[in-house]
Amino acid sequence: MKLKKNLPLRNLLGRPVRTTVLVILTALLSVTFLCGTLVITSLRKGLGSLEARLGADIMVVPYEAATKSDLQNIVLQGNTGYFYMDNSRLEKIMKCDGIGQLSCQFFLASASSGCCSIPVQIIGFDPETDFTISPWIKKSGGGQLKDMDIVVGNDLNAFVGDTLKFYGVECHVAAKLDKTGTSFDTAVFTNENTIKKLIKSSVDLKMNSFTNIDPDKTVSCVLINAAEGYTPEEIINDINIHVKKVKAIQTKEMISGVSDSLSGVSDVTGILISAVWILGTVIFLLAFTMSVNERKKEFAILRVTGASRKKLASIVLQEAVITGITGSIIGIIIGLVIVIPFSSSIESALNLPFLIPDISRITEYAGISLIISSLTGAFAAGFSAFRISRIDTGLILRGDN
Repeated sequence: MKLKKNLPLRNLLGRPVRTTVLVILTALLSVTFLCGTLVITSLRKGLGSLEARLGADIMVVPYEAATKSDLQNIVLQGNTGYFYMDNSRLEKIMKCDGIGQLSCQFFLASASSGCCSIPVQIIGFDPETDFTISPWIKKSGGGQLKDMDIVVGNDLNAFVGDTLKFYGVECHVAAKLDKTGTSFDTAVFTNENTIKKLIKSSVDLKMNSFTNIDPDKTVSCVLINAAEGYTPEEIINDINIHVKKVKAIQTKEMISGVSDSLSGVSDVTGILISAVWILGTVIFLLAFTMSVNERKKEFAILRVTGASRKKLASIVLQEAVITGITGSIIGIIIGLVIVIPFSSSIESALNLPFLIPDISRITEYAGISLIISSLTGAFAAGFSAFRISRIDTGLILRGDN
């Protein structure tokens, strides 16, 4: 008797409850692996984007700002806020030894604008001396910023050629940045002249809490790269000792806090993935073992009708592959629906930079998830197939087993 080629599929359809359980279990394994991998990869990519964005060895801020709990959120995450220090401190900083590159930045928080329903962080910089923001803008296709030109973050509902108004001042959108995975995606960047005009307008309109601020005589922070032969630690000590009312901070120390948080998330995610996979493998083994015990007479009859032991084992493995691929595909779809559309919510919940990988990397992870999930089921089925090969057909048919 020749067995039909679609027998494994017919067996699965004939036992819908067992098949559904196996598909759901495989989907769970696939979702866990894909979501965990995408989350960790996105966090690592976001941190790399943040490091590239910061791009300086040292940051100098007013001493009062250094004591604020939200300083790291303002500087690293681009959350709305502002602080200022007098230019006289900048002049003293410039006299310190070991400074290779130095550039100033200006922060201003806007409560609203025509592009967004959330607060916007406006960051001004000096194009002549800047070494952190300008390369980032050029990479996204932007050129030299003219006065009243702005560059908008990727998440803002504004595009090149649009006009946005901040504190009554109209600004022209000259470029739109690539996705960074940080709150800088909702920030606005402009040159020194424009940011000073915006600060002055906000003071005149009394729309911010600060007073007695002269935009022409203040900066928010100073970014420094150490010259060759000097270490950031040496420059930081020099600044903190000789320049009053400022605090020099090594940017690596600020990022290390984000790295530590990321490491903790990675460890927890890794443990969760491992636990789910161990539990899933055990359940698979139990499910296929129970299935073989229930189907002993079915396999015995197939043996009598001419099926070889190898053929019986092949049937079980084919069933595992079908359920594995089906469940994996379902799990991959669910995983992508969970992570990609809700990446902003994940970033907010974790309070860490989050940047989804490109489509080729996502496809790679989906393929790995499909392979591993299917192989897990096949491994469990292989154990059952080995048991089938040892079945004594005569004993089973006589009812002695």
